Amino acid sequence: MELIIAEKPSVAKNIADTLGIQKRQNGFFQVDHYLITWAFGHLLQLWDAEDYDARYSEWRLEDLPFIPEPFKYKVNSIKGQVDKGAKKQLDLIQMLISRDDVTEVIFAFDDDREGQIIGDLIFDYLDVLKPITRLMLNEWTKDAVVKGLKHVRPNREFKLLKQAGVARQWADWVIGINLTRAASVKYGNNKALNIWRVMMPTLRIVYDLDLEIKQFKPEDYYKLEGIFKTCDGNYYQGTYFNNEWDMAFKSANYFQTLIPEMDGARGEIDEIHTKQKKEYPPKLFDLTTLQWFITTQETGWTSDKVLNVAQKLYEGKFLTYPRTASAYLDESLIDRAKAILESFKNQMPDNDRELFSFTVSKCIFDSKKVEGHSAIIPTVEIPIELSREEQIVYDAVKSRFLSQFIPAAEYEETDLITVIHGAQNTFSFNTKGRVEVEKGWEVLYNKKVTETILPQLCKNEKVLLDDHEIKKTTTKPPKAHTEDSLLKAMKNCGKHLDEEDESQISSILAGFSIGTPATRAETIKKLRNVGYIIDQGKNLRCTDLGKQMCERFPARKLFDLAFTGQLEKALKDIEKGEQSNNHFLDCIF
Repeated sequence: MELIIAEKPSVAKNIADTLGIQKRQNGFFQVDHYLITWAFGHLLQLWDAEDYDARYSEWRLEDLPFIPEPFKYKVNSIKGQVDKGAKKQLDLIQMLISRDDVTEVIFAFDDDREGQIIGDLIFDYLDVLKPITRLMLNEWTKDAVVKGLKHVRPNREFKLLKQAGVARQWADWVIGINLTRAASVKYGNNKALNIWRVMMPTLRIVYDLDLEIKQFKPEDYYKLEGIFKTCDGNYYQGTYFNNEWDMAFKSANYFQTLIPEMDGARGEIDEIHTKQKKEYPPKLFDLTTLQWFITTQETGWTSDKVLNVAQKLYEGKFLTYPRTASAYLDESLIDRAKAILESFKNQMPDNDRELFSFTVSKCIFDSKKVEGHSAIIPTVEIPIELSREEQIVYDAVKSRFLSQFIPAAEYEETDLITVIHGAQNTFSFNTKGRVEVEKGWEVLYNKKVTETILPQLCKNEKVLLDDHEIKKTTTKPPKAHTEDSLLKAMKNCGKHLDEEDESQISSILAGFSIGTPATRAETIKKLRNVGYIIDQGKNLRCTDLGKQMCERFPARKLFDLAFTGQLEKALKDIEKGEQSNNHFLDCIF
């Protein structure tokens, strides 16, 4: 008999349903030669400081820093009392493992650092001596579960993942416990001020932008727009530029001296350049880009909500694993992706099917760019009925997946220079326009067309400056962070990089980030809950308490984005075996 332990009840039920439930017991299922039970996520937690010594129940600066030796674990507690539900389930797991007919333990937890540590802590706490294997799944469909159970892997293969998880957990405990107590005693005025490793640099990102907005000084600048008339009676617009290609000027007086000579002047199209361009679909979703997409498209959504809904769809067998940082699919999933595309095409009218053509491209399938889990895509299980919120997330992932197999959008981009001849001077104007040729993958989206549509024009065509307007523009301060822009800043370690420019991000950051895709949304939620940031409409702003922490708290390194990025990269290096967890912990302690 093999015992499968799932991370939560819903996952255990999925596995049991797939294998065909034969017997339902209190706290577990029996299926053929499998017993299936579950945890509730974390069943164990690190000891509190006062568990080591009662004197730490009072917060005093003279007792700090406190670093346990060794770190110890206990059953989850709520306000000092053992969580009875966690204790009951842990006892049940121990009873099932101890059964004489159980020869192997299979744990089916999320395939990431956190999932690994949750399972390993249970096995260490219960001192499990029986063989332990890992069920590695990216989705919970029937085919995936059956195939996965045939290819379980020894848990010892994931010892580096465990070491990274332990290092992260212990480091966060030391930083959180010691600095929270220090901050609360010194600055809290009888209020607990939470200090955590990932929270503080995230707070600093919001603080820095708020400060930039506060210090911003607006400036006026001016542009001269000309309206040109062709011999055929067509009109188009251009922007004046001087020999240095400056188009914006600090004073309107500059144009006032030019306009008398321009009025009613004639000229011609001096240069015209037309390029055929293609626009390819954006990459598949990782968790962060999915959160960006939904929170910008839908009112009232938070990144935490996007993750929760995506997790439900994953557990419902409709999406692949959502807590991923990859925007590519592993090359082993080529046949799987083809089958998913076919399942969608089978539900479409014949005319729509013709849009899609399955292609194997490095823009979609690239094992070298997959770290852990592949990008989020639909599974072959197509839902019949979803809630409104589930439908929003599912449709976003489905459309992004389908767009990969539709030809590129094509358009024609035109750039022309019009020259007007005055009595003594020649004046140049620049015009840009874009015309859609093929809609391509954009057929899946209601994209707003903002391009200038130009009439048919040709080089040396004679034109008349029919009208002109001096336009005043005032520089605007940077926009405050929204939840989606803060997620992007956390992923890029505060660097202002283009979301799609992956090569630039990779070369500059070399793996640095703040938090992980799975924890960033929770970090923003914590910042709200402790009162460091607030919502102003869709914007996130730093509170007075948040400003005080950024300006006065002495542990400056904790607010340093580069330092935090280095720590996150170091945890990744532990997973790869490129750094020891002891070295990492020495740097923290």
